Amino acid sequence: MTQGIKETCKDAGASGGVPPVPPAPAALAAKVRALAPTMTRSMQRVAEAVASDPAGCAALTVTGLAERTGTSEATVVRTARLLGYPGYRDLRLALAGLAAQQQSGRAPALTTDITVDDPIADVVAKLAHDEQQTLADTAAGLDTVQLGAAVAALVAARRIDVYGIGASGLVAQDLTQKLLRIGLMAHAPGDPHLAVTNAVQLRAGDVAVAITHSGSTRDVIEPLRVAFERGATTVAITGRPDAPVTQYADHVLTTSTARESELRPAAMSSRTGQLLVVDCLFVGVAQRTYETAAPALAASYEALAHRRSPRGRRA
Repeated sequence: MTQGIKETCKDAGASGGVPPVPPAPAALAAKVRALAPTMTRSMQRVAEAVASDPAGCAALTVTGLAERTGTSEATVVRTARLLGYPGYRDLRLALAGLAAQQQSGRAPALTTDITVDDPIADVVAKLAHDEQQTLADTAAGLDTVQLGAAVAALVAARRIDVYGIGASGLVAQDLTQKLLRIGLMAHAPGDPHLAVTNAVQLRAGDVAVAITHSGSTRDVIEPLRVAFERGATTVAITGRPDAPVTQYADHVLTTSTARESELRPAAMSSRTGQLLVVDCLFVGVAQRTYETAAPALAASYEALAHRRSPRGRRA
């Protein structure tokens, strides 16, 4: 019953009133990287073309871009819409804006992938660039309305469960540790079975957060689904805004990732964007609960400082 009500509300919110705002030019490359793995091969060719040469593609008509990528006009329009633009004209405007930013130095071109022969200095430079770009892309594409709603839910929560597996599990533990330090009741069960049994105990007024870059990790989706059905407020942090996990999310926070390569798998590159979102959630909660959060943080700092004191000076 609860699920039906919540899904009806989600559908109503998605279909009514104000149309979604197209991504800002700075977020275009991030959207391409996030959505390319889910596109057809022909749509990938269009997406790769606009991301690699925004200035050149901005000068092309829909027919010209279709000819350049060996696709059809319909494919170009579908790609534009998948990237979040009402039509190709809107995509061209975003491409022109992105090209202007790149020419001014505010949106640097992507570096090449790390190779096995790269000197360590080049590895450092490329990783630093990719990390900075991931942070910038995630910030540009983050929906602050959804973020604010997620923060409000965390502030009011009786209990918070955070689900994540593998590298995303480390991010889940990071969020949980932060929330615990300001006095919130938070858990990050590492075992998938424990996550589901914990989710069964949730109810309205509780919050469940799922962290999964692919958005299709079953061991993360299942406890979120259970929490959703129990009436808890649910949040998904994912790199795929149309992924299966979002079906059970009241609030979706999308992340960007650097390009995946042989020496830099998605699990490694996705963590940077996830940690930024987690930090935004924590700071937002700490701001709204400052009167209790500040003393709690001070107490935790004092406790940790006590443990770091020389053995002979410990009380």
